[in-house]
Amino acid sequence: MKPIRLAIAVALAVSAIACDVSPPNGDDAAATNGAHAIDRAHLDRVDASPAGPAMSAAAPKLQADLRALWNGHVDATRDYALAVKADDSAAADRAAQDVVANAKAIAEAVAGFYGEPAGYTMLALLGGHWGGVKALTDSHRSGDATAAAQALDALVANADEIAVFLAGANPHLAADAVRGLLVAHGGHHAMQAQQIMTGDTAAEARTWIAMQAHMDVIADALAGAIARQFPDQAR
Repeated sequence: MKPIRLAIAVALAVSAIACDVSPPNGDDAAATNGAHAIDRAHLDRVDASPAGPAMSAAAPKLQADLRALWNGHVDATRDYALAVKADDSAAADRAAQDVVANAKAIAEAVAGFYGEPAGYTMLALLGGHWGGVKALTDSHRSGDATAAAQALDALVANADEIAVFLAGANPHLAADAVRGLLVAHGGHHAMQAQQIMTGDTAAEARTWIAMQAHMDVIADALAGAIARQFPDQAR
């Protein structure tokens, strides 16, 4: 997948991806401008997508565990952005360590079903995601628009890599749909970083609510697919 502007791809409307669901039509993508602005209406449609509890009802513990892990990711990345905004290097370092610890926990969850090599691969991919988020956050703080654009493209490329990996591991995950979920997640990071650095607390509060809800969408999709693939292991 050739990296594209995150603002275009974030318009992908997402829903349940566990039952071989195809991604939405590309005509539904939002237009972008030079600053990579994200169309709020399209993003709201992504956020409004159902979390799909029925899809993962067969594995309620797995669903709850994955929700906690993915929400832990955005908790830590938000803490990092707030610390960078405050020029608090010690807090930023702590938050960065929390991001890495959370990535290790997600990778361990993957390894529990797919083996240690898959866990290592997932950790490396999550490391790439964090690298993009960190670069995006830092570039917004410094006002470096070129670096921000590069970070956005890196996040899109990383979303493609994660989608290919997960779809290859689980036949109930469609790569394009997973990619849509992850690109939308990257769009949230982009919006949040910009809003925090510009001091737009009201807008960031709305993005933060949407961001947490979208983590549940991702977690539920993964839990549902894993429960289908491993009905005797997933609880």
